[in-house]
Amino acid sequence: MVGEGVMLECIEHPDVDEVLSVSRRPYGVSLPKLKECIVPDFMKAEDVAQQLTGYDACFFCAGVSSVGKNEAEYTRITYDTTLHFAETVSRLNPGMVFTYVSGMGTDSTEKGRTMWARVKGRTENALTRVGFRAAYYFRPGFMRAMPGQRHLPGPYKAVGWLYPVLRAAVPGYVSTLEDVGRAMIRCVTQGYPKPILEVKDINALGRN
Repeated sequence: MVGEGVMLECIEHPDVDEVLSVSRRPYGVSLPKLKECIVPDFMKAEDVAQQLTGYDACFFCAGVSSVGKNEAEYTRITYDTTLHFAETVSRLNPGMVFTYVSGMGTDSTEKGRTMWARVKGRTENALTRVGFRAAYYFRPGFMRAMPGQRHLPGPYKAVGWLYPVLRAAVPGYVSTLEDVGRAMIRCVTQGYPKPILEVKDINALGRN
């Protein structure tokens, strides 16, 4: 959901010349600016190195729920896969800016009680050492989908209508995917004074 929303915002944005969607499955719709790179296994990203070369930024929006997974399983998907892909694109694109979507509550100390938050925090910390020109870590809360999104998870379809209520009641916990996408683009084109962007940072940068 996040990746599709950010992709659609990038396609509409005048500062973006080209978008490469790196995914396990085709998107299924031809869009302006959009190229696709199908990677069945992100741990073998080097197999498509030629397609991953020549880009200024990587917006890494992939992720899974920790529900039903132990820490070893979640670490393999969340930490190992992300770091392997990041290291690959860093080698191929010197000077790249990397943006990683973790989530509200991510634990930078890596020592808290919540498993997913520790693993996400460890992933953020490791990405800092990869060697990107800059790396930003987005920690959104509830996000409203972009108009026209095709791939929405079942739980979102059930509760997406709550966005106006949540924005009125707890504005510090919600964003739109337009704001998330614009904030990512501005991190690349303008920079941001700190690497971790909480909801208030995402909304301020996305709406200015």
